[in-house]
Amino acid sequence: MATIEPHRTNPFLPSGRPFTIDDLLELPDDGNRYELFNGSLLVSPSPTILHQLAISNVMFILQAAAPPDLVTLTAINLRVSDKDYYIPDVVIVPRSSVRIRQLMFTPQDMLLAVEIGSPSTRLRDEDLKAKVYAKAGIPTYWRIELDEGPVLYVHELNGDTYGPPTAYKAGTVAKLAKPFPVSFDPAQLLE
Repeated sequence: MATIEPHRTNPFLPSGRPFTIDDLLELPDDGNRYELFNGSLLVSPSPTILHQLAISNVMFILQAAAPPDLVTLTAINLRVSDKDYYIPDVVIVPRSSVRIRQLMFTPQDMLLAVEIGSPSTRLRDEDLKAKVYAKAGIPTYWRIELDEGPVLYVHELNGDTYGPPTAYKAGTVAKLAKPFPVSFDPAQLLE
């Protein structure tokens, strides 16, 4: 007769309480991207090659247009609270907020957060992150959906929410003023 072993506890998972940022720092580096929403663990696989290409291209477009007092960074740690932690694909922050050996940024550091959509994160980026980033006070949020051509969705803060996004499809030029003037065709993100 087979015996059933008692449930073994995973040493990396908190027991009976929400996850915290301190819990995340204890997780192994296994190639997954871990984020927190109100203490719930959000797990995404490593970005695909196409996703990485779009990240690189949007970063280069932003770097070329950014004034010298602003910095373009990828995959930073964004601490919204002890139970809310995100990793935007690309951000713009003031150069004055960047410190050597800095582990976390706060929403007050962000001028722009960019998320490149993927099938596994689309609803999260479209709904959850738009609400969280707006409530945290991030002035501008770009969501880029690659499977739509690509399409750039620009969300701008209006009080403590984002208004309806403006969509820029591949083949048209997005002429944007925030966080600084920049113009590009979303098709460039996949070149």
